[in-house]
Amino acid sequence: MPNPAELATQAASGGPGGAGRVFAIANQKGGVGKTTTAINLGTAMASVGRKVLVIDLDPQGNASTGLGVDAANRSLSTHDLLTGQATIAAAAIPTAHVANLAIIPAKKELSGADRELLDEADGRHRLKAALAKAREHSSSGVGGFDYVLIDCPPSLNILTVNALVAADGVLVPLQCEFFALEGLSQLLNTIQRIRKNLNTSLGVQGVVLTMFDKRNKAYHGDVAEEAHQVLGDLVYKTIVPRAAKISEATSHGQPGLIYDRSNPGTIAYADLAIEVLARERDPVGA
Repeated sequence: MPNPAELATQAASGGPGGAGRVFAIANQKGGVGKTTTAINLGTAMASVGRKVLVIDLDPQGNASTGLGVDAANRSLSTHDLLTGQATIAAAAIPTAHVANLAIIPAKKELSGADRELLDEADGRHRLKAALAKAREHSSSGVGGFDYVLIDCPPSLNILTVNALVAADGVLVPLQCEFFALEGLSQLLNTIQRIRKNLNTSLGVQGVVLTMFDKRNKAYHGDVAEEAHQVLGDLVYKTIVPRAAKISEATSHGQPGLIYDRSNPGTIAYADLAIEVLARERDPVGA
């Protein structure tokens, strides 16, 4: 496994109204809470006044559904963004339930991006170019957004590579399972390769432990302890528990913070937002 300290992002905070910050929420393993993190972290950050854009780069479109954007209302999507048929400003849709939070939704056409972009010379840089254009045409942030959260698919394909090339940092949801921890080295190696060849400023913004089951506290506690031993300060102190209400909220097209504010999972994501913003002011390894 690469030295985690070498992968800690060194970039200074974008902050409210600053240059704008782009985080890829990524893990090559599925079912670890990437989309749940994108939805609820974005909501929590928006609730404290940050202007946040979620970019749904998963062809399944779960982040779009979870933020209440029906398939029929996705006239412009991330597919249009990557193929140059839409800009950030045109494709971003304000969410119905959360002020300061918008999303660029995904449609099924996105699944064909590998075929469309893989052989293009700039195929791995399309999202970065779109974000750069939005930055150029706005007085603050990326198209007026303080933070951009990219929900990545659970594989290392052209979509995930686009996200990593465009991002300032990677936020890694890590399920509290030993096999998940073992598989993390693959993602860290990927980040290291992207950093070496395509995005020299890319680092790990942080690792968030997810799906902690208090009924199996001894086992999951051991996983959490090992994660801290291996990754050190890259691991956020906040641990997100398993919470049925969070999944239930998504099925209703609402973030957990709107659907049930008192739920432990919801509270955890609010705490995580505080940590993420605090780390922006004081980056790991800086």
